[in-house]
Amino acid sequence: MVQVILFNKPFDVLSQFTDKGTEGSTRRTLSEFIEVPGVYAAGRLDRDSEGLLVLTADGKTQNRIANPKNKMTKCYWAQVEGVPSDDALQSLRDGVKLKDGMTRPAKVERMEEPPFLWERNPPIRFRKNVPDSWIKLTISEGRNRQVRRMTAAVNHPTLRLIRYRVGPWTIDGIPNGKWIAAET
Repeated sequence: MVQVILFNKPFDVLSQFTDKGTEGSTRRTLSEFIEVPGVYAAGRLDRDSEGLLVLTADGKTQNRIANPKNKMTKCYWAQVEGVPSDDALQSLRDGVKLKDGMTRPAKVERMEEPPFLWERNPPIRFRKNVPDSWIKLTISEGRNRQVRRMTAAVNHPTLRLIRYRVGPWTIDGIPNGKWIAAET
């Protein structure tokens, strides 16, 4: 069995151990949270997204998780602006046209705000006249900022994005900013 690290990544943390940004940059990285030598992220999670990041030292496991050819599913919880209609949800299920082509069909459903949701720092922006709601999306691709682009394509921009699951692993029982060891 190959050991993996399941990390519940906070908002505003890079999915890498060093910041290769501009000189003098003080962006937060994985090294602030994980002191396990030799592991690296299997795939990416944008700095402005939260939730499950899987890390491993095994190249085959990393490829199985991150390579889109393997179609490992990933489930996201998205807090979106507005309340998507049945038609908007169906468009996401059918696949939406993005600048880089059609997405694969997604599993999509409405959901309540997750009951164990941690505070985000900084909090999302709330607008008095525009409601927000939560949807659960499961995709088998990993395009750059895909979920955000998909919700925007159906006129419901993502306000907060949390990756709940990658393949068989979830963030269940992992506090935000913490990690646990698991096996493949």
